Amino acid sequence: MTAPAQRNPGIDALRGVSILLVVLHHLALRIPLRDTALADWLPLRLLRALSYNGYEAVFVFFVISGFLITLHAVQRWSSLARIDLRAFYARRAARILPALLLLLAVLSLMHGLGVPNFVIDKPGQSLGGALWSALTLQLNWYEGRTGWLPGGWDVLWSLSIEEAFYLAFPLVCLLLRRRALLVPALLLLALSLPLTRAAIAGNEIWQEKAYLPGFSAIAVGVLAALAAMRWQVPASTARGLRVLGVVALAAVMLYGGELWRSFGNGSMLVLVGGAGALVLGLHAMPAHAPLRALAWLRAWGRLSYELYLTHMFVVFALVGLYQAQGGQVRGGAWWYLALLPLCWLLAWAFARLWTLPAERWLKRRWLRRAPDREGEAAAVA
Repeated sequence: MTAPAQRNPGIDALRGVSILLVVLHHLALRIPLRDTALADWLPLRLLRALSYNGYEAVFVFFVISGFLITLHAVQRWSSLARIDLRAFYARRAARILPALLLLLAVLSLMHGLGVPNFVIDKPGQSLGGALWSALTLQLNWYEGRTGWLPGGWDVLWSLSIEEAFYLAFPLVCLLLRRRALLVPALLLLALSLPLTRAAIAGNEIWQEKAYLPGFSAIAVGVLAALAAMRWQVPASTARGLRVLGVVALAAVMLYGGELWRSFGNGSMLVLVGGAGALVLGLHAMPAHAPLRALAWLRAWGRLSYELYLTHMFVVFALVGLYQAQGGQVRGGAWWYLALLPLCWLLAWAFARLWTLPAERWLKRRWLRRAPDREGEAAAVA
């Protein structure tokens, strides 16, 4: 049986940064950080970068996801051509379904109770339609056809893209089997990102949430993982990859407008390419004691799925209190200080009391015979 994969503290921290940007973005849309007293002390460009890069952060998540799932699959079965379909899908379902099903139940209850910001009431939308689209991995397409859903539902658009990719991914690996076929296909998918975004015009929601651009970002992560498994990255090269990745991500986050005017949709390749380089460089870092100062960020990274699904409950609660107290935007930064610990505590409780126990229980039931097959794969490796 393969040894459990060790967590990479650098990648956990990158996930932490990504989920932090998503959470900040959703509060900044309602309490603009640039209008708070912080604008007297911090550059406006920095406040904008902290406030309005949630969408870009999701694409960084896609890259990380493709990297980690591919890396673990190769470690578990020795190659992508030997993926155990039953075990692969069981692991994905055990991780995704408990949190998703409970979230949908809570959102449905809040809709039924008429809780503000959780009621689905736009023309062409319904509770049944939202549930069906979330469960069949097409909530992104549902929003593209009918408009934005309430925030608690809207976050599920990226899950539809990610899990649709992983439904097809092992089948494609088993069909193509050889790296000589798989790698060019992944490269074409990755490089198609600017074209697939540019091809969607006239529908802002669908342009943001279409399947193929998200698939392209995940493909970058898969390619980075395949490179990591075949290439012993020298320490100097790993440092260069980390620097390149940080510079690329910082350029997109801080100078996204300028990049967009120069490269249009090509700026998304800068984003996902930088994320792929950074993840590969972090993976190649020698083992050492991680910085304690970043422990909280790594903790956010470890809970990124739970944080992503639950943070809108905290956002709407704080915005409601903010408005009830007069909505003084100058003092809005204080609400951000409350946002971070409350989001983390809710996600921690969600994981501790529900998602992790449910995942372990489902894996015990669904993967009883998996250790023997994984042991065979480990022996081949």
